[in-house]
Amino acid sequence: MRIVVDAMGGDYAPQNVIAGVVEAVKEFNVTIVLVGDEQQVRSHLAKYSYPKEKIEIVHATEVVGMKDQATDVIRKKRDCSITVGVNLLKEPGYDAFISAGNTGACVAAATFFLRMIEGVDRPGIGLVIPQLENGVSFLIDVGANTEPKPEHMYQYGQMARVYAQSVLGKKDPTVGLVNIGEEEGKGSGFEKQAYQLMQDKLPCFIGNVEPNEIFVGKADCIVATGFVGNVIIKVTEGVLESASKLIKREVKKSPFAMLGALFMLGALKKVKKQADYSEYGGAPLLGVNGIVMISHGRSTPKAIKSAIRSTMREVDHKILDKMRSAVVGTQV
Repeated sequence: MRIVVDAMGGDYAPQNVIAGVVEAVKEFNVTIVLVGDEQQVRSHLAKYSYPKEKIEIVHATEVVGMKDQATDVIRKKRDCSITVGVNLLKEPGYDAFISAGNTGACVAAATFFLRMIEGVDRPGIGLVIPQLENGVSFLIDVGANTEPKPEHMYQYGQMARVYAQSVLGKKDPTVGLVNIGEEEGKGSGFEKQAYQLMQDKLPCFIGNVEPNEIFVGKADCIVATGFVGNVIIKVTEGVLESASKLIKREVKKSPFAMLGALFMLGALKKVKKQADYSEYGGAPLLGVNGIVMISHGRSTPKAIKSAIRSTMREVDHKILDKMRSAVVGTQV
């Protein structure tokens, strides 16, 4: 298996990316193709001991910054690490692409150069999220398509079911639609149309999922607009970070609280692990004609390693072939 990794993407690239890649090739049966400035990449790789035959380098002269416009990768930066990496997937022998770089640029490059699979109009970014009752769920979209049409939501539901079934091991995954109430008539005309379409055509559609139900396990797959999904994820990240800091601050005020925290340390570590994005590593971009994983811009080496593991799972389960089969002919 050969996975392409954007060496220059992310707030702490290339050092965090390369550190994560080195850990991955030591542990997993995978060959990594690092795309980026060859001199920088080799300089960082020289710090580590690793199986040399399992890391390859493809030189790219340009880098897309986090503040660059997404369309720059198509119009102005044809030799950036994202563009070069995505285009490698069109050649035989390359199985997937991972980047912790500019999300919009990754979506634009993958959509433009790889094109969409038949039956899907717009790509969606999915994310594995923890649940209180059913292990994990799959949330889509979290940022790729902020102004979808009802049929896009239906297609997201189709792809989410395939992902949950094939990769997450859900036998007959249920699908819910994020809305402001559980009643069928809630929301604007858009939500009502999406609801009706999914109810008529999507297996195991259970109706609306309210925001306070997203993490309790009401549905295996949760469909949202890219705008709403992105807000959900960022608010959740902010709440978890703030809660963690607040707990630490209050615990330090009392010796008894500190003693209690010591007894709870194991449980607190388990909670932190469930909520830690680095455990999952990245968010799959579904709908494009290739396996693309988008990692957090602040990815640690652990997150990069986890992204590689998650991507390998997608390749092993032939997720792209299953996606093509499942959504062909589903456009309305």
